[in-house]
Amino acid sequence: MSQKVNQNKTYIAVNIPENSNKTVRKPFWSIFKRNVTTNKEAVPARPRIRKSDLERLLALAKPEKWRLMGAICFLLVSSTVTMAIPFSLGKVLDIIYTSSENTEEARVKLNKVCSILLCVFIIGAICNFGRIYYMSAAGYRMTQALRRQVFSAILKQEQGWFDKRSTGELVNRLSADTQIVGQALSSNISDGLRSTVMVCAGTGMMFYMSTELALVGLAVVPPVAIVAIIYGRFLRGITRKVQDSLADATKVAEERIANMRTVKMFSQEPREIESYACAIKNVLNLSYKEAKARAIFYGLTGFSGNVIIISVLYYGGVMVSSNSITVGNLSSFLLYAAYIGISVGGLSNFYSELNKSIGAASRIWEIVDRDPIIPMKGGLIPITPPEGHIEFKDIEFSYPARDDIRIFENLKLEISPGKMVAVVGPSGSGKSTLASLLLRLYDPSKGNVNLDGQDIRQLDPSWLRKHIGTVSQEPILFSCSIRDNILYGADDPEKVTEEELIKVAKEANVYEFVQQLPQGFDTLVGERGVMLSGGQKQRVAIARALIKDPKILLLDEATSALDAQSEHLVQEALERIMKGRTVLTIAHRLSTIQNADTIAVLRDGQIVEQGKYQDLLGVKKGAFRELMKHQTFQGSLEKS
Repeated sequence: MSQKVNQNKTYIAVNIPENSNKTVRKPFWSIFKRNVTTNKEAVPARPRIRKSDLERLLALAKPEKWRLMGAICFLLVSSTVTMAIPFSLGKVLDIIYTSSENTEEARVKLNKVCSILLCVFIIGAICNFGRIYYMSAAGYRMTQALRRQVFSAILKQEQGWFDKRSTGELVNRLSADTQIVGQALSSNISDGLRSTVMVCAGTGMMFYMSTELALVGLAVVPPVAIVAIIYGRFLRGITRKVQDSLADATKVAEERIANMRTVKMFSQEPREIESYACAIKNVLNLSYKEAKARAIFYGLTGFSGNVIIISVLYYGGVMVSSNSITVGNLSSFLLYAAYIGISVGGLSNFYSELNKSIGAASRIWEIVDRDPIIPMKGGLIPITPPEGHIEFKDIEFSYPARDDIRIFENLKLEISPGKMVAVVGPSGSGKSTLASLLLRLYDPSKGNVNLDGQDIRQLDPSWLRKHIGTVSQEPILFSCSIRDNILYGADDPEKVTEEELIKVAKEANVYEFVQQLPQGFDTLVGERGVMLSGGQKQRVAIARALIKDPKILLLDEATSALDAQSEHLVQEALERIMKGRTVLTIAHRLSTIQNADTIAVLRDGQIVEQGKYQDLLGVKKGAFRELMKHQTFQGSLEKS
């Protein structure tokens, strides 16, 4: 492991970006890792081989190859047993017709044939059970693995990617699309293979019994196959539209359910019911179109199967009358023709479902194949914790979802280690964006965000966020216990002792109200923490940020939405935990910014004023004084 020293700070070199101008010796194994890029999509070290959609689908089955091979072996046996039925029926009929004068001889032969058939059918039933079980088990495992892969790929994407996508759409990709792909690789593949085996075996037996009759019966197959391929592609496009419309409907439902309190407060249930009805009506209309296409497709294949049977009946009857074929062989031939007709229908269904699964898989690959602009890991990992010297240097930034709106332009701001800087400004000026850039949820289009003199784009993102504690205006809690929500901020929750948890809870003023709850730390908070008050949620969020003992604190208007009593408790906790840490606070309230070491006024994408509270307040027609006139603490300004 190589090391380097930069401004009295030691770093471990891990996956350094190619555009880094630092001379760092990388370990030999790093050549196999993907490089970190800054402002563009990461490019793999070598070109990715573009596989076909079908090859990629089959590649998902590789981990289950032994189960699938076992299922295929069972399938071959069970299909062979099934295809033996027409041949056996023909033999039975021939025995009856040829032994009509000798009843005893016919009975002996029939007993022998039927006993053999019974044993064969028992073996077929066992193999059919094995085929279905192993295929289903493999399908469930493949679906689980695919969902895990998709979920992992989703979580690895940068925040800007999520800004452009709805939760409902992503949930639909994770649930419905993966289910379709999983079924295609299990039950659909199984049915498709079975139909293929039966078509091949049936065709072979038909030619074995009568080449002439087989050519007549199968003459209709080639044109049907061509039509099936063309129609299957058309059906794939319709299916993709159905899945996309279903994702839109899911998005509507998910968003409304997630914000049910707002819906009820404005009594908008009828409007939302109508909104969802419109969304699913679009799904229904496209489903009608898909159903019509499937109906035409299956009607055509069913008609072709019937044509085969009619052709065999007519031509076979002529051959029987001329003694070119026996009644038993014609009966067997007819059953094989019927089996082929049924199997061709099965192949049509297989091809249709395969096209449907490829359409679903293509949307999954869009997520899985995407390399995040900001990776989860990769970069320099300092051996020691940061000192907390933060510098925003000539920052220009626009959100990826709104790249036509410039948030910052040549912004400069410096925060010394152990100091508290408060950023104020009108709504929409980009105050919270500063916190997002420091956490590297986004990268600036120009300029650098430096930590202890090092561009954070050169640092490992996980290491960076590990040393930054964040408390937002409306903290989001998970629907688990208070204990789990606090320990969510820890690197390894298993190593946090009960004493450490209680200590952090006391510092964040959580312990006081937790003691009054019947289940204590194990009390469930509900979805998004709805079972707790605003002040309680905020204090749990403070404890969650504090549990990892961060060197840097980001406080994004942490008390602006609280009542006086809750604000006092939260502010008391904040003042306790800010000691000895570098603090960037975004706030409007006098109680929050008055004690800041420096106040920075943000306006029009730049820091226009900077200084201590009283100094800025004394500037006539200054930006800070003008801003204070419009804030809730106007009375305090007048007293000054």
